[in-house]
Amino acid sequence: MNISNGNEVIKIKDKLIDLIKNDPDLPTLGTSISQVVQLTSSEGQSLEQLSNFILSDPSLTLKILRLSNSITYRSTSMAVTSITTAIQLLGLNTIKTCALAMIMVDRMPRKHARAVRKELMLALSASLIGRNLAKRSAYPNADEVAIAALFKNIGRLIVAAYDDRLYDETMLLAREKVYSESQASLQKLGCTFHWLTEFALREWHIPDSIIQAMKLMPGKVLQKPKNRKEWMQQVTEFSDYAAQMAGSDNEPNMIPSTEDLLNRFGKALQLDASRLRVLVDESAEQIQDICSQISSTLADNPETQTCCHEERTESDDEVTGCHFFEAGTDSQQQQQSDDCHRSGKPLNSEDRLLSGVLEVAEILASRRFNIDSLMMLVLEKYYHSLGFKFVTICLKDCNTNSYRARYSLGFNHENIRDNFMFPDSKGGDLFSMALKRNVDLSITDATEPKIRSALPDWHTKFLPDTRSFILLPLVVQQDKPAGLIYGDRSVIAHEGITTNEMRLIKSLKAQVLVGLNDQQ
Repeated sequence: MNISNGNEVIKIKDKLIDLIKNDPDLPTLGTSISQVVQLTSSEGQSLEQLSNFILSDPSLTLKILRLSNSITYRSTSMAVTSITTAIQLLGLNTIKTCALAMIMVDRMPRKHARAVRKELMLALSASLIGRNLAKRSAYPNADEVAIAALFKNIGRLIVAAYDDRLYDETMLLAREKVYSESQASLQKLGCTFHWLTEFALREWHIPDSIIQAMKLMPGKVLQKPKNRKEWMQQVTEFSDYAAQMAGSDNEPNMIPSTEDLLNRFGKALQLDASRLRVLVDESAEQIQDICSQISSTLADNPETQTCCHEERTESDDEVTGCHFFEAGTDSQQQQQSDDCHRSGKPLNSEDRLLSGVLEVAEILASRRFNIDSLMMLVLEKYYHSLGFKFVTICLKDCNTNSYRARYSLGFNHENIRDNFMFPDSKGGDLFSMALKRNVDLSITDATEPKIRSALPDWHTKFLPDTRSFILLPLVVQQDKPAGLIYGDRSVIAHEGITTNEMRLIKSLKAQVLVGLNDQQ
């Protein structure tokens, strides 16, 4: 980046502020990061929102699934083929952190790949070290420190992305030990790296608790933290330093000594030399798994290919296809469409449905599931196996004698879910008759006059673009419907549903009923 314009020298600080606010890449990156960080604290809502956010990004979906199937994380012989299962396997907080890391790698501008790669690897290492420390913490929501550690060096990362020469000059000044990193950045940039980090995070509306965690604590030797805020600050600072030890290409004179780290953080975080070594080694091992899923995004420059080696596993083939594809050339997208019928239904629907039935069965057999995650997993299986635009599970509200959408997935799903409700009228329309008789329906062409005349008024008005759909009543007890499963497309499904596909569709529905019965 040329920071001069003719004879007029533009203040570097003002230029960096303008980049954060107005560069086409950074505001988009900030919006995506903010969406993940600011998910609601309710576990059920977080699961649904995070699942939908990941599924809306095919590249991110593929990377998360590959990570879930890596040796470090995979705990069963069955391949993980759904985001809901990946969240259950890795944990909601781990998925949040990994998603943030992958978004940063995918969308951080890569004009100067060498410097960016170095800072990204430090950010990922720091995040992993913070997360490992959080596992043994008694503080609530301790895993938030992993996000703080991930963003700790965002100021350095921004400078590296836009002017590697300026980045190198600033870091060289700090390496000479005459200046601290803060003094060096203040002299070269007109602001400290920390100020730039805080400015970017506030511009992206990151919660204040995460920003406060990045503030340095006074004193050379830290005492045991008095509260969660102090603990967050200590762990975030420690993780940033310890990450230097985990990297293989860091400058030797920039790597803090074990003695220095233990003198400052040993008592506060209950660390000794052995525990410190374990933390660093675990981080180095885990970052290889994450890095192998995202390294291709840094392949613009040949020297970045030394970041890590991506291995293709058998499970990759199970998650590629109609919905899981990397954005790329026209020929790649043509291949993606060739894997589906014109309606969007995958050609291998039966295989996908079977995989879904087996995956849900394994979770039910473990007895370690909650109803929210089970419902979202089943919806994800219907969504990807049958190519629906929108799917939902409705449950009956006995207080209002009506059916309301409780879980949903797909295009504009939140708005549709919030308004998807209808009374238990026991009339003669298609929905009422299916619920009354407990009949599973697959409507391949909803525009046929006979079908259209049988649709309830609320459906015709609320979902006028529906061209094909399924309707699966959920009857827990005889003649007592508890709800229904609904999925639709805006395209006629001329291919229909095969006998084997319907059998598997019914099996998935039966598993939902098992889950509902277990909750009673």
